[in-house]
Amino acid sequence: GAVELVAARVPVLADHPLVRGPRFRKLKIGAGHRLDVKASGVFVLGIGHGNKLLTDLYNCHLTKVYTVGGLFGKASDDFSDTGNLVEKTTFDHITREKLERILAVIQGTNQKALLMYSNIDMKTQEAYELAVKGLIRPMGKSPPIITAIRCLQFALPEFQLEIHCLHETQQYLRKMVHEIGLELKSSAVCTQVRRIRDGVFTVDDALPRTQWNLQSIQEAIRNCQLKVETELEKTLA
Repeated sequence: GAVELVAARVPVLADHPLVRGPRFRKLKIGAGHRLDVKASGVFVLGIGHGNKLLTDLYNCHLTKVYTVGGLFGKASDDFSDTGNLVEKTTFDHITREKLERILAVIQGTNQKALLMYSNIDMKTQEAYELAVKGLIRPMGKSPPIITAIRCLQFALPEFQLEIHCLHETQQYLRKMVHEIGLELKSSAVCTQVRRIRDGVFTVDDALPRTQWNLQSIQEAIRNCQLKVETELEKTLA
């Protein structure tokens, strides 16, 4: 008689738990204070339960520190040296002393704003205790505030600043470089924005791309655990 062929389904053993091992299910990763495409430096991520700690650190409103490079004599449409050039100016009259006077004015103006948005009576014992601990800062929304600014390098037409700030964006820092140039009767573009500290995290804590592996990440989490817990206890308590 005729032979009938019957289709049969064979199990795929490549997907069997005893072959592939335990399956990776889910890993939640959260981003802290972001960096735009033209900036570099410390970028904090939260992994798993660390996302809650990341939110708590965000609520601490900790200071971030940047090194910002500038170039006198040019102005661009986006305040950076890669933007479209819109103006060229002279800069021979600029000295380090003139630059530092402008920086002192910026810091003084921002110190007044810092006290205003902190909502603290500076004549009270509470204000004194917070000042001793370095905890006077806006604990809510506020405009960008510069808590400290100084000149690191000055060699015309180039200069480099160190800026301590709160609630800033990298574009805000580039615009500040532009405004410094205007105050000095010239113009300036930003050549570099690099974050060297984000709250308790510094460049020394950061992992370069070559160390983006499980072992290095676990070690970095262990190394930062104590200072994160200490900062949260000090600030949020």
